Amino acid sequence: MDKLLRVPSLQALQALVQVADSGSFTAAAQQLHLTQSAISRQVQQLEEYYRVPLFDRTSRKVALTDAGREVHAVAEGMLQQLLRLEERLAPASAERPFRIRIFVSLAVRWLLPRLSSFYSRHPELCLSIETVGGEVVDDGGDCDAYVLYLPSGSDPQGRALTPLYDEYLIPVCAPRLDDGQEPPRSLEELARHPLIHASSGGLEWPQWLRAQAAPPPAQFKHMLFNLDDLALDAATRGLGVAMTDLMLAHDALQRGDLIVPFGEALKTGGRYALWLRDSGAAHPACQPVLDWFEEQRNQLES
Repeated sequence: MDKLLRVPSLQALQALVQVADSGSFTAAAQQLHLTQSAISRQVQQLEEYYRVPLFDRTSRKVALTDAGREVHAVAEGMLQQLLRLEERLAPASAERPFRIRIFVSLAVRWLLPRLSSFYSRHPELCLSIETVGGEVVDDGGDCDAYVLYLPSGSDPQGRALTPLYDEYLIPVCAPRLDDGQEPPRSLEELARHPLIHASSGGLEWPQWLRAQAAPPPAQFKHMLFNLDDLALDAATRGLGVAMTDLMLAHDALQRGDLIVPFGEALKTGGRYALWLRDSGAAHPACQPVLDWFEEQRNQLES
């Protein structure tokens, strides 16, 4: 081939087919487990690629233009051929790892210490763990399952989710702080120690202090991190008092590396849940993974 062929994104072509077949950007987003804005961007990329409108946007109903019908016919044929190819090669592809995307702190503090129980029970299966350092797990890409954080009042948009655990905020610190002081036993004593934040926004401490009818956090000293794991490590080293999720601190509290100096856990209404893409539901490891996550959840609740 003399000329290098540039091809549009396969995900964008799949988005166009889904929008056309469902007759709705919203329905296509739900079926592909993406946001409506992501679907719109993918269709826009195709229109920029072909330099023609692919959908008629003058009417209330989503309809393909003449050019859109041409692209749809080719894209649908490509996707069907790829599906048939996958079905023929299924015995080989079944051995690929089951891919899970998860927050890095959640992976380090909760998942990794428990993975040996999964592998001891299912030595024939392989998990691929992909960690995310930010405050949101991007549910795009080609992972099979995603551990998502759902803030209070958030809408899962019709997704089938496996609940993992509710978020409870709790202050934690070392049994003895780095400066030799005893852990604080009251809000008044807390003012003598740095407040360790586990996110760059620093919203957890204000939320917990408001529930205690405590002074605003501006009256305290602060130490900021962008990961719960870093904040918990700083607290373990006696650098101050960290505000974190009770589940993330669970193992360190059990070992005695950290203590809850005073106060009650605050249920925020946020929760963590496991979400499967269609590829994950078809993977041989799907049911063992779901069963194992449910077992870990039950152990936390007991």
